[in-house]
Amino acid sequence: MKEIKFLAACVGLLTVIAVGAVLNVAQNVFMPLLIAWLLSFVVAPAVRFLTAHRVPMWLTVFLVIGVLFAIVFGVVTVISDRMSEFIQIVPMYYERLLTIVKDVSSRLSVPPTFWNTIDWGSQLRLRLLQLSGSVFSLSSSTVMVFIFLMFILVGSPYVELKLRRAFADEKSFHRVVGMLATISSQIGRFLGVMALISAVTGLCVWMALSLLKVEFAASWGLLAFALNFIPTVGSIVASIPPILVAVVQFYPGFVLPLATALSLLAIQMLIGNIITPKVMGDRLNLSPVVILLSLLFWGWLWGVMGALLAMPLAAILKIVCENFPSLNVLAVMMGSGKNYSQK
Repeated sequence: MKEIKFLAACVGLLTVIAVGAVLNVAQNVFMPLLIAWLLSFVVAPAVRFLTAHRVPMWLTVFLVIGVLFAIVFGVVTVISDRMSEFIQIVPMYYERLLTIVKDVSSRLSVPPTFWNTIDWGSQLRLRLLQLSGSVFSLSSSTVMVFIFLMFILVGSPYVELKLRRAFADEKSFHRVVGMLATISSQIGRFLGVMALISAVTGLCVWMALSLLKVEFAASWGLLAFALNFIPTVGSIVASIPPILVAVVQFYPGFVLPLATALSLLAIQMLIGNIITPKVMGDRLNLSPVVILLSLLFWGWLWGVMGALLAMPLAAILKIVCENFPSLNVLAVMMGSGKNYSQK
């Protein structure tokens, strides 16, 4: 019996490693598929509303995809315009940055020749090329997301019929249907509310930076919106670029850079520590350790996009474990435990 359990554990470990390797190698396929699947939960209420009012399914899919495409197209247009402006102004920022570095170095008694050994220009060009490649890759992935989402929505009316055919046992059928319904409702509500909170965060960042006359305020607002989906570290990372830009832009003054940092800190504290907990509650019921591990794993596997998907994927894994008695222990350990302390 012990040998069987040991072999089962080894097979399970090898399976996890194999799945991770496949997800890493085929990320250009699986990542858009997962994003489309999660998006289908967000748009599910709109699809149900339209179909309930006797709108044909093909027209419903067309309208939903059209609205999403218009939103994405608008965001991409704004980002591309801001990137063009940024590329044009990079040489000026480069000269300012060198001046600041040399000034600070002289105050810290660092030899001026030290900085001449670093080829700042080539490093900056390399980073811009990497950024351009990332934007191109994101654009191609977006097309794949819309294609997958279209087919998922078209096939959604037949999912329950196929499950009934696949699971002859009534108990198994209801368990799977209930599990999918829970995933759809919880993840859909979480992503919808999170999108609203992120939009408010981005708007507040844009308004604050605009009042302080920090350049590219709209771009930093979009960055704050996107990275706010990454738990804990996202808001911190989103605050760094505008603070650095403010330092370079207003040097040698320190009042406006300090005001920029304090404004972003106040926004993140207000929204992250007060508004978000009240609006979201413990909606996903995930342990902070699980969130951190999920963030590290998916971030390592798929980069920034993996970090964005970390919380929903961890919540889906927990819901799946809750519906299988043999995995219920894992589901309990993945939870935050707050619901047990309230009983």
